[in-house]
Amino acid sequence: MRDILIAAGVALLLSMLGTPLAIRLFSRRGYGQNIREEGPSGHHEKRGTPTMGGTVFVIAALIGFACAHLATFTPPTASAVLVLFLMTGLATVGFLDDFIKIYKQRSLGLRSGAKALGQLIVGAVFAVLVVRFPNAYSITPAETRVSFLRDFGPSIGIVIFTIWVLIMIVGFSNAVNLTDGLDGLASGATGVVLAAYVLIGNWQLRNSCLNQLGPNCYWVRDPLDLAVVAAAVLGALVGFLWWNAPPAKIFMGDTGSLALGGVLAGLAITTRTQILLFILAGLCCIITASVIIQVGFFKMTGKRVFRMAPLQHHFELAGWAETTIVVRFWLIAVLCAAAGLGLFYVEWMPKA
Repeated sequence: MRDILIAAGVALLLSMLGTPLAIRLFSRRGYGQNIREEGPSGHHEKRGTPTMGGTVFVIAALIGFACAHLATFTPPTASAVLVLFLMTGLATVGFLDDFIKIYKQRSLGLRSGAKALGQLIVGAVFAVLVVRFPNAYSITPAETRVSFLRDFGPSIGIVIFTIWVLIMIVGFSNAVNLTDGLDGLASGATGVVLAAYVLIGNWQLRNSCLNQLGPNCYWVRDPLDLAVVAAAVLGALVGFLWWNAPPAKIFMGDTGSLALGGVLAGLAITTRTQILLFILAGLCCIITASVIIQVGFFKMTGKRVFRMAPLQHHFELAGWAETTIVVRFWLIAVLCAAAGLGLFYVEWMPKA
């Protein structure tokens, strides 16, 4: 528990104090957000707001994690290092995308193919390494099986498992990216999921099969360190949200959104809760589904289902205030995370 508190506290402090420094630095260098002309008219007022703020909370989370291990004199585990690698790798792809937007003064950065290739390369490295590094009990960070509340069914083989992992990584990194359309929306929505993973990691540690065998124990390699990762990113994100809340003084950019999506996917894979993530991060999935529905229906019929996709912009054009949308969507995110946690704990409920 001390590791979790140190990681979250240090990351929160660094992010809270570091973000205003980044705002001044990025403003001085002209690293401002470009706005799509076809977007809601209210967004044009945000043109020039500093972006790439994700660099602050990614660095803060890494330092917070490192400080927790230095303070407790424990080495980092393979599971945690792999999740942090995934976060940092996707943050790098997002940073390149953001930097190109700023350098060329346009709303589009990397070409979609190049961006997807970067995500796939980082994801493939993670997928290959996550089934390696067995501990003294021959448990690896992940196994080539699908998981819900834990692994179930037979092995699906390394090739299909790699494809499944890539779908999760690319899917959730893009889902958080689509959610990042209004001030503070993605920060708050992913923050509640990270809080859920702090609880999940703690519970898996308390009921680890390595401590005592039982009918519902967990074969998870490093549950405590995964909770420390979630806490570090959560603390850094809360510090960033102080400045990103409406009206935002800085945007996370693709640097932050891709990194957050990677963390969520990495935590789901290493805690053996892959399918559960679709419930925990239900808001991001709903927003992504709105884009798929909009594009698919338009291609088939030439008509739109929503005024604009992603979904949050539909409500903007319907006349909802930005803060109203953000707060209501945060509430949906909390309900989704609560539903996911309820499912996670349901097998521990007393049976009549």
